[in-house]
Amino acid sequence: MLTTRFTEEFGVEHPIVQGGMMWVGRAELAAAVSEAGGLGIITALTQPTPAALALEIERCKALTDKPFGVNLTLTLSVNPPPYAEFRQVIIDSGVKIVETAGSDPTVHVEHLKENGIKVIHKCTSVRHALKAERIGVDAVSIDGFECAGHPGEDDVPGLVLIPAAADALKIPFIASGGFADGRGLAAALALGADGINMGTRFMCTQESPIHENIKQQIVGASELDTQLIFRQLRNTMRAARNSVSEEVVEILDKGGRFKDVKDLVVGTRGRKVYEYGDPEAGIWTVGVVQGLIHDVPSAGDLVRRIAADAETLLGNLARNVVVSPVTAG
Repeated sequence: MLTTRFTEEFGVEHPIVQGGMMWVGRAELAAAVSEAGGLGIITALTQPTPAALALEIERCKALTDKPFGVNLTLTLSVNPPPYAEFRQVIIDSGVKIVETAGSDPTVHVEHLKENGIKVIHKCTSVRHALKAERIGVDAVSIDGFECAGHPGEDDVPGLVLIPAAADALKIPFIASGGFADGRGLAAALALGADGINMGTRFMCTQESPIHENIKQQIVGASELDTQLIFRQLRNTMRAARNSVSEEVVEILDKGGRFKDVKDLVVGTRGRKVYEYGDPEAGIWTVGVVQGLIHDVPSAGDLVRRIAADAETLLGNLARNVVVSPVTAG
């Protein structure tokens, strides 16, 4: 068994986290990951109201008695969701782990910590991770440039970002972006992380609530089949390469602004991709790691397989890599 600071701090068996994904992080998936010994996460804003989130948390509790968390993604918008109400639902529900992402989580961290809740904050740079550490989060998830969704504007891949974070942080951290199997987990641990966070890989599991067509689209895709959009707006987002994402890039390349593409990128279109299985219906996020995904197992089998493969790989490396003694010349 792979025991790390993360597994000990958060009370899970395997250092594997299912990231909170919009429209994907629902009770069945989160419970299956947690039941297998990982950390499953429900996505709060997938639910239309705080009351609906309370019901989703209860559904998850009915499916597992293992620890699971709730993602609360903080966005800057003219009409923001009722974050305080969502936060209170999480507190009242008895959930003890929250994953925050997006804007400054300080006010939420303060309230959550006052109620005995551990907080993981998603970051795309070491400087942001250090700020999260200063405000008192218990762990960070550090997202490399390979990740789906918003990878930040620094374009630093995990091979550099993970050891840089290991050098700078005192709290546990998990690596995100580019992970799909035991090789990735072993590599992340070797680079200094305390575990991994996966999104795209968990989209391709039996419990994932997205259309089978989209799961098969990911299985059949390569690492080249993603598109970076919003680069010109300094709000980079990695999405599946399709006719919509290519149109967005073309419009912005010609000097267009967000108002010129907002109808193409609206979230309701992306939700239809997952519901109806049409990969051309809108913008939907996926990581370059799709090139390493070749099957659609149960989430539990996936967690156990990755943990076992990583343990075997690390053991084999210890036995098979010979370190020759250095002699004075």
